[in-house]
Amino acid sequence: MSELALTLVRLGFLTLLWVFVLATVLVLRRDLRQPADARPLGRERRAPKAARPPRPAKVAKQQKVKGSRLVVIEGPLKGTIIPLENVQVTIGRAPDSTLVIDDDYASSRHSRIYPSEGSWVVEDLGSTNGTWIDRTRITSPTVLPVGAPLRIGRTTLQIQK
Repeated sequence: MSELALTLVRLGFLTLLWVFVLATVLVLRRDLRQPADARPLGRERRAPKAARPPRPAKVAKQQKVKGSRLVVIEGPLKGTIIPLENVQVTIGRAPDSTLVIDDDYASSRHSRIYPSEGSWVVEDLGSTNGTWIDRTRITSPTVLPVGAPLRIGRTTLQIQK
């Protein structure tokens, strides 16, 4: 093989190597980047601790909470219905969770949903990939409206009446 041909083969190999590296970087960048319209809700709604009103110690009368069931609308558990009875629902991969999600994108103790002041509140429990309401990542306890999609990993849930 001539010296010119060997040099061209080396340059071709080097070019293919750089194309592979750049393609890998672009794929990783796309996977790690959040959607442009995703903003953490916690920062906008947080008030200074001194400005928060104190919570009542005990509620004498049990309040009726909006929404009576949690339905899985997308994912491997599609169609699963969990009745909500004014008790906390935990979601994650751990076997002791109320809703066990076998998903690589869900943490062992991913999030919890609990009743508070007549509505359901969702809280992310420090998960790696986050908990999303519609297309917004939550960073603090947030009210979950009836009918709003709640995404945990590849699973989408919804509170229904």
